Amino acid sequence: MWDANPKVWGSFAPNLFPIIGGLKNGCYFYNGKRYTLPKHGLIRNSNAITLTKETHNSLSFSFKHNETLLKQYPFKFEFELKFTLVDNTIEVSHTITNVDTSTMYFSVGGHPAFKCPVFNNESYDDYSLEFEVNENAHTHLLNTENGLVSNKTKPILKNTKLLQLHHNLFNDDALIFKNLKSRKVTLKSKQNGDVVTVSYPDFNYLGIWAKPNGNFVCIEPWLGIADAEDTNQVLEQKEAILTLPPNKTFNAIYTIEINNAHL
Repeated sequence: MWDANPKVWGSFAPNLFPIIGGLKNGCYFYNGKRYTLPKHGLIRNSNAITLTKETHNSLSFSFKHNETLLKQYPFKFEFELKFTLVDNTIEVSHTITNVDTSTMYFSVGGHPAFKCPVFNNESYDDYSLEFEVNENAHTHLLNTENGLVSNKTKPILKNTKLLQLHHNLFNDDALIFKNLKSRKVTLKSKQNGDVVTVSYPDFNYLGIWAKPNGNFVCIEPWLGIADAEDTNQVLEQKEAILTLPPNKTFNAIYTIEINNAHL
């Protein structure tokens, strides 16, 4: 994993909930009322996450609504984040329970970052991402001034599995894929082969990102997306928003498999 060097990017695996990316003007509307949320939502910078269970191979964390959070996100919920290590694979499980009396609306996603290059005597350009199957895919371009999804796209993959990494790849911010057939991506080294594989069967959006000249790459499974520039900002009508009825539970899992024995 990336070491969260604060001089480059001081994070390594934020959890994204109840939004992905940013909101237009930093706000949304629900039942006619205006609410504000920071980029990627409530959890990433919160001190309210608590460790609830620890076993020989797992850690479980809890994040719940409170009176302060209800002013930003008017739904009562319980969020469990569980990390389980099985052999060479980390399973990351997101379990969300609606403990309110009305339907809740949310997005959820991961943002794991991986050191790149991994080994000595390598460069960033020695790495690529290999998708599960050949893809014909465009990235949905972000407006770099406001972080919103524009109506412009750019071709990235043309009947290929491989995406060559280079620092100019992220000049326009993150690559955002909406309709990939692949449900796994492998970070590969020319000299040392497969490094890690991220599998995301429960997620239908994927972000790929790094800071300019940053020696890492993020492989981000998403259920949701940043606001579009032409959004009406109504939460219930937000692209890819998920719904959860009262007293129901939602679960989504992605995994990180360590492929290289030298790590």
